[in-house]
Amino acid sequence: MIIRGRVRGADGALIGAAALTLIDVSGRQVGRAVSEVDGTYHLDVPAPGSHVLIVTAQAHQPLANTVLVGEDVSEVDVVLTGTSGLAGVVRISGGRPISGAAVTLADTRGEVVGSRITGPDGGYVFEELLAGAYTLAVSAASFRPVALAVRVPETGRVSQDVELAGGGRIRGVVRAGVHGEPVAQARITLVDAEGAVLAATTTGADGDYVFEDVPEGDYTVIASGYPPAASALRVGAGNHNRHDVELNY
Repeated sequence: MIIRGRVRGADGALIGAAALTLIDVSGRQVGRAVSEVDGTYHLDVPAPGSHVLIVTAQAHQPLANTVLVGEDVSEVDVVLTGTSGLAGVVRISGGRPISGAAVTLADTRGEVVGSRITGPDGGYVFEELLAGAYTLAVSAASFRPVALAVRVPETGRVSQDVELAGGGRIRGVVRAGVHGEPVAQARITLVDAEGAVLAATTTGADGDYVFEDVPEGDYTVIASGYPPAASALRVGAGNHNRHDVELNY
């Protein structure tokens, strides 16, 4: 008793080196084979009856089929669905690639199927994905995180570049007096170019303050608590800006 046939892809291409395992109704392995270059295979079966044929191949989804083995030769062709890939580049909006960005891929149930860190070229790659809908989340220090819906096809690699908006950081120390002593509990306000207050904070015990995730643009930093002091600065996307403030008595 023999099972024979060919292993093909969904596009009709013949698949060699596919692993075929035959198990009986109790789950015991009764046969195993590997397909030839032309996709052909044959399995010797010790007894007729109902069996399960399991087929796996690189870059394809595994398949399990119930087959009924007769007294002679059973012809069973197998069609495997290919897996796909997702790749892209993470960049600053309209600018350079971002290395060290965390790229996470989750399925429709919210389960994480993989995560990558972008290289010097800002690139990432996910291989051997099943077709379907996914959520691609990208984050990097000093940039706003982004989440995108992507759909992976049955075969091939889909491209999805991602742009992150800065997200700069402003950090500094407020000092006063002849010796430049740090000023604690000073109120620091960040005002944008249109005069709108973007954020406010209070200095710590060492006079330090920080504003995170500041969009690119021109700003005024106002320190109060003593006679107020105002100073201007420009924040670039993803930049860390040092901006100390001097207060006069």
